Amino acid sequence: MSRNRIITIDGPSGAGKSTVARLLAERLGFEYLDTGALYRAVALYLRRRGVGEDVSDETIEELLRELNIGFSGGRVYVDGEDVSEAVRTPEIGHYSSVFSARRPVREFLLSIQRAHAERCDTVVEGRDMGTVVFPDAWMKFFLDASLQERAKRRYLQLQRKGINVTMEEAVRDVQQRDERDSQRDIAPLRCPTGAVYMDTTSMGIEDTIKKMLEFIEKQAAGSCTGY
Repeated sequence: MSRNRIITIDGPSGAGKSTVARLLAERLGFEYLDTGALYRAVALYLRRRGVGEDVSDETIEELLRELNIGFSGGRVYVDGEDVSEAVRTPEIGHYSSVFSARRPVREFLLSIQRAHAERCDTVVEGRDMGTVVFPDAWMKFFLDASLQERAKRRYLQLQRKGINVTMEEAVRDVQQRDERDSQRDIAPLRCPTGAVYMDTTSMGIEDTIKKMLEFIEKQAAGSCTGY
């Protein structure tokens, strides 16, 4: 088990995990690990090889043996290629959610995620960070928000990237992800034991980070009890 301090941030799609995790890591001087980017990179890799949703676990496992994936400085790489922008399309987001429910994919990325945290203090976000990947993390958070608010955030994020979607499409995308993430057999989305639950529906990014830092300070002082 890593001796470094690991802060996990779990939650559903659109809860603001990635933005908050990145900024929180900066404030604390920790490394930031975007596990969503890793899953998206795997999805991109599989799609480039013509893999569809009905692919067998055996085929996925065979293909992943040839994959060299890395994450450094906030950028994600597939076989040495920087795919940080290529993985951010709605299509890859969809397949990331689909393939993340497959055992070979989760097992492949498990060791990569844990190895990263062995090197330094880390803020890591995802769907099962505090439940499966780092169950003994130093500090755990679970960020949530209403469906409409999460869909709105997703819509604005895609618009800023120049990807044209409607609000209705954003709502449908978030609903489908929620269903897949919470109902999958392997590592379903759950609030981790001992995690601080935060509803960010009416909270801005700065307010969210400020609240999290308060809990982290209490944890550092050995008196964090959550709420």
